[in-house]
Amino acid sequence: MTQILFGQSYYLRFDPKLWEAMQPYPPLGTLYAASYVRAHGYAVALFDAMLAESEDEWATALDEHKPQYAVIYEDNFNYLSKMCLLRMREAAFKMIGMAKSRGCTVILCGADVSDHYADYLARGADYCIIGEGEETLLELLNQLSAGKEAGEVVGVVSSHKLQVTRRPDISQLDKLPFPAWDLVDVERYRKIWMSRHGYFSMNMVTTRGCPYHCNWCAKPIWGQRYNSRSPENVVAEMKWLKETYAPDHIWFADDILGLKPNWLETFAALVNEADAAIPFKCLQRADLVNGKTAAALAKAGCKTVWIGAESGSQKILDAMEKGETVEDIYNAARLLRANGIEVGFFLQFGYPGETWEDVQKTLKLVRECAPDDIGISVSYPLPGTKFYERVRLELGEKQNWVDSQDLAMLYRGPFPTEFYRILHGRVHREFRFRRAWRKRDLKGILRSPRELLGLARAEMELWRFKPHG
Repeated sequence: MTQILFGQSYYLRFDPKLWEAMQPYPPLGTLYAASYVRAHGYAVALFDAMLAESEDEWATALDEHKPQYAVIYEDNFNYLSKMCLLRMREAAFKMIGMAKSRGCTVILCGADVSDHYADYLARGADYCIIGEGEETLLELLNQLSAGKEAGEVVGVVSSHKLQVTRRPDISQLDKLPFPAWDLVDVERYRKIWMSRHGYFSMNMVTTRGCPYHCNWCAKPIWGQRYNSRSPENVVAEMKWLKETYAPDHIWFADDILGLKPNWLETFAALVNEADAAIPFKCLQRADLVNGKTAAALAKAGCKTVWIGAESGSQKILDAMEKGETVEDIYNAARLLRANGIEVGFFLQFGYPGETWEDVQKTLKLVRECAPDDIGISVSYPLPGTKFYERVRLELGEKQNWVDSQDLAMLYRGPFPTEFYRILHGRVHREFRFRRAWRKRDLKGILRSPRELLGLARAEMELWRFKPHG
C-alpha cells in the first residue's frame, strides 16, 4: 500500500484555451513535495491531473494505490493556481470527497487553499497547509504517523485549529532534492510536445518568490520574500535532466530569473563548462535587463524572455506600483533582440483608471516594440493585494474566472466585459498580421484578408465604447 498519493486539481482538459494550445507541464511544486517527503522515508505515488480526462481518474488512482494520506498539493509555480479558476476549485472539492469516501486522511496545500482554507475544510479536508508546504507537510505526516495530535504543527489549520500560523520559508533551497520526475509519465509528455510543436519542453525553477510590490500580484505562498538556488545547483539539475530525459527546451517558471547580482553571469559560465546548456525561456522584469544581463542570458542559451510589460501607459504602470517605466520596456526589448533573444509581452487591460487613450498607448507599445509573442489578460482582483482591497466593495457574486479564457471583469472596470473580450481578439489579430508581414510568412500573409476583415470588424465594435465629447 502506498502511504501517500499526491495529486493536484489543475486539469488541462478543463481549460479550453490552454487545452487547445497544448503546452503541458507536470506540476513541479507537487513533484518537489513528493521528492521531499520520500527522501524522509515515505512511500509516495503521483496522480497527474494535467493530462487526465476528469476526476474519475483520481478515483481510479485512489483505488489502485489505497493510500493512507491523499495530498492534494497544487503547483505553486503555476500562475493559474493563484487565480483559482472555478472549474479547478470544483475539481478539488470533488477530489476531497472521493478520498474521504475511501477512508483517506486528506491534506491540501496551495495558493487558493491558503486564501480560502475554510471552504476546503467545509468540503471535508482534514488539514490545510498555509504557505510553503514541504517542511510543514513532513512535520504533519510525522505527527499523524506517530499517532500524535497535529495541533502544534506550525502552518497547518484544521476544523479543530483555525488559528493561522506560518513557518519561515525554506531559505537554503540547494538542500531540497530535485523534483520526483520518475513519478511522471515523461514519454507521454514528450509525445504530445513533439506531435504538436516539434520539440520537447520540461520545467524547472531556480527561485521561490518575488520581492517587488506590484499591487495586483498575489503572494499567498512566499509573500515578499525571494530565495534563490545557487547557479551550481541549477546547473547540476540541468545536466541531470539533459542526460536522463534529453529535453529540447526548458521553461524556467520563476517569477524572476537571476535577480541576485552576477547570478546570470555565473550561471552562463557554469552551464557551458558543464555542457549542460538547454535552450530555455524565462521571465524577467524590464528594468533588470541591461547589456550585461542580456548577453549572459544569450550565452546561457536563452531562447525567449517574457516581460510583464502590462501597459504602454506610464500612468497605469505607476498606479500598479510596477516600479518601471515605459522606456524600460522599449529598452529591454531592444537589448534582448540585439542578443538574438525572442521577446514576449504579458499585457493587462482594465486596471482602474485606464482610459481609451491608455489602451491606445498599449497598442502603440506593441506595434513599436514588435514582440515575438503576446499574452493578454484583464485585471483580476486577487485576495491579499492592494488592488483587491481597492475594488472589494465592487465585487459581485462571481469572484473568480471559470477558466483562463473567461476574461470577465469581476469589478466595475473602466469598460464592460464585452469590451475586453472584443479587445482581446482585436489585439491578437493585429499582432498576427504584423508578425506575419515582418517575417514574410507566406501562409500568414495569405490569411491576412481574413485577419484584416476581423480586425476592422473588432475595431468598429470597440468604437461603440469610445467616450465622445
